[in-house]
Amino acid sequence: MTPIQLKTRALAQAALPPLLGFAMLVLIWQIIASQSGGTFPTPHATLEQAITVFSDPFYRKSINDQGIGWNVLSSLRRVALGFGLAALVGIPLGFAIGRSTFINRMLNPIIGLLRPVSPLAWLPIGLLVFKGANPAAIWTIFICSIWPMVINTAIGVQRIPSDYLNVAKVLDLSEWKIFKTILLPSTLPYMLTGVRLAVGTAWLVIVAAEMLTGGVGIGFWLWDEWNNLNVKNIIIAIFMIGVVGLALEFLLIKLASAFTYEETAA
Repeated sequence: MTPIQLKTRALAQAALPPLLGFAMLVLIWQIIASQSGGTFPTPHATLEQAITVFSDPFYRKSINDQGIGWNVLSSLRRVALGFGLAALVGIPLGFAIGRSTFINRMLNPIIGLLRPVSPLAWLPIGLLVFKGANPAAIWTIFICSIWPMVINTAIGVQRIPSDYLNVAKVLDLSEWKIFKTILLPSTLPYMLTGVRLAVGTAWLVIVAAEMLTGGVGIGFWLWDEWNNLNVKNIIIAIFMIGVVGLALEFLLIKLASAFTYEETAA
């Protein structure tokens, strides 16, 4: 085979399974729609509605009547704020837990108690304390996305070979030097895994929180379309949520792959 034929074959082998998967999904969707008596939209009808929705995604008529683009951006803004605050607290806390046996023993029972709590169980606390839907949603993202970063960072620190830290003691390195030359390079892959899990959690939580609190956001847009019995827009919102979540996952995987141990240690 020529190089072009080999590349074409490799491309076909890579693209064929996902295309077959999507074709199967559309087929199942079409069967369900045809058996629903018109209550569930067909793929073709949903595609036509999607073209209409995305032809002007950033229109703005009122606070409760905005394009899907503004709603997605509002949700991403809340995710960025809640996740950013969680990173500022969770990553240093993870290093502290990993480095100190005393802090680990002190905080481990608290983390074990709070981590399994359902994300939406924190929403009433946020509404009570912050007296507003927007800060309550950000609070819910914060408290739910902090745990993966704390736990993964702490595990990364605890798995550093003891020989590295013993050499640091022999050389009488400062705590900052130990952090910069040993802790951070060794822990970075674990830390980025925690970040990736936290972002996924944050995106899941914000959609559910917005459905309950209202306002502007993709979760509220989805719930508003349900109240209007617009099933086609509900399906469009579901696909949009999935696409944005997939894009966030892809970006963070690329970020994690760019920071290997060898690159950070160099």
